[in-house]
Amino acid sequence: MKLMTKSPLQIARASYQPKLPVALKSNVVLKEGSATESVADHAEIKNLFPNTYGMPLITIEPGDAKKNPIMAVGVILSGGQAPGGHNVICGLYDGLKSLNPSNKLYGFLGGPIGLVDHEYIELTKEIVDEYRNTGGFDIIGSGRTKLEEEWQYVKGAEICKKLGINAIVIIGGDDSNTNACVLAEYYSEKKTGIQVIGCPKTIDGDLKNEMIETSFGFDTACKVYSELIGNIQRDANSAKKYWHFIRLMGRSASHITLECALQSQPNICIISEEVEAKNMTLNDVVDKIVAVIVHRAKHGLNFGTLLIPEGLIEFIPAMKTLIAELNELLAENEDFIALNSDEEKREYVKSMLTPESTLVYRSLPKGIARQLTLDRDPHGNVQVSLIETEKLLIEMVAKRLVQLKAEGKYKGKFSAINHFFGYEGRCAIPSNFDADYTYSLGYTASVLISEGKTGYMASIRNLTAPAAEWIAGGVPITMMMNMERRHGKMKPVIQKALVQLDGAPFRYFESVREDWAGEKMTYIYPGPIQYYGPTEVCDQPTRTLQLEQGKNIY
Repeated sequence: MKLMTKSPLQIARASYQPKLPVALKSNVVLKEGSATESVADHAEIKNLFPNTYGMPLITIEPGDAKKNPIMAVGVILSGGQAPGGHNVICGLYDGLKSLNPSNKLYGFLGGPIGLVDHEYIELTKEIVDEYRNTGGFDIIGSGRTKLEEEWQYVKGAEICKKLGINAIVIIGGDDSNTNACVLAEYYSEKKTGIQVIGCPKTIDGDLKNEMIETSFGFDTACKVYSELIGNIQRDANSAKKYWHFIRLMGRSASHITLECALQSQPNICIISEEVEAKNMTLNDVVDKIVAVIVHRAKHGLNFGTLLIPEGLIEFIPAMKTLIAELNELLAENEDFIALNSDEEKREYVKSMLTPESTLVYRSLPKGIARQLTLDRDPHGNVQVSLIETEKLLIEMVAKRLVQLKAEGKYKGKFSAINHFFGYEGRCAIPSNFDADYTYSLGYTASVLISEGKTGYMASIRNLTAPAAEWIAGGVPITMMMNMERRHGKMKPVIQKALVQLDGAPFRYFESVREDWAGEKMTYIYPGPIQYYGPTEVCDQPTRTLQLEQGKNIY
């Protein structure tokens, strides 16, 4: 008996042909706009990137036929997985082959470390075809190695010279594209002839600006999470006895949480940026949750759903200050590392913090305090994703409800179930939107390379229109950068995009959340991602994108 290795959907998706903007379907010409500048810290960024700063925005338009020289390109998948990464590579491969059939594409294995360690494969048609319209990054693997040392750049240049590689495409998030910007600057300064192009990836949705309307993977991941939330809401409305506290990925911004709320309409949704703007304490957040639970209980509704962003703790001002102090205190701190027990570490931290942060630290349950001092992430920061905020809130809410019941102010029943949705959405089969968007990004990268550009990120705009009307181009990566403190030092990084409280998505949410929190049944059950059927079911972008571009979502 033959072993089955592909599902019927995988087999069907292999034949899906992603849609492209009209400009990418023929010969092209680049139209350059005005010079650009960084979002902040202009002098510092310009000083650090003299060769790639101030470049113009680029729009790709139909043009005349021309002969394209033979090129070889290397591609790197960097950071966490996001649906559509394989299609960026497919679009890049197809774009290169359309420019010149003799062009070659190499994949560096395991992320940026593959460039440094000279681990690679040539991506042939047979390999690429196996991964069309699939989720995951397993075609060449990914990694989180940071490219920030000169010896790494030199090793990368060596393998590029050996293979005749003219350009490197880095597919990643804000940190990965910061790496791309640094690499582009170094190779320009050294006149190596190696171009570097970035592609915007992150399910968190925090890599965006006026030219990068959304990062790829955000659409698919949010649809996966929203399906699960809808399923839970249907269960909650059936059993009528549980409150579901659901933590969602997104440490640095609440885009995923807000988008999932717009798709599923839970009873409560906490937005970290609002918590910070209103200077709320942890107790304030708890009181807000408790008020909804008590209100629903008065109407006999002892159930509901609550969405919580992964990074909530870090947005509570007092906690944010504490975490910033811990990041400074514990970065490469050998004295702290040498301590053995949790109690020793706790006492050491308390002795080193400011009085204000010491009070906050003392007030935390020991489990949460311990999580704040666990191993750091690759950037030296607290691993907020390890903090089980949903369990902390359940504990605090339960205690508050006991107090209210004793005071005669609450007569309901409270039973809670906690969930964390993260990895479930990172490698899903990409939605039609992400399949089309990522393929277009890869194709755009091939055009930017053929035109000799470096230090640019591929850009596709007008994303709420049909794909044929999308606008392809490039945006200088330096345009997105500012200076931030990392590992105790000021470094250039791409500025993360947070949920804008005056933006259309949040304003819409703000206008309807009281209805969601009340006794009316407002749940929406989005169901699974649909790949075949009417365009209004299969090809729609996120609610966030539609609202940002003035579209009516219902």
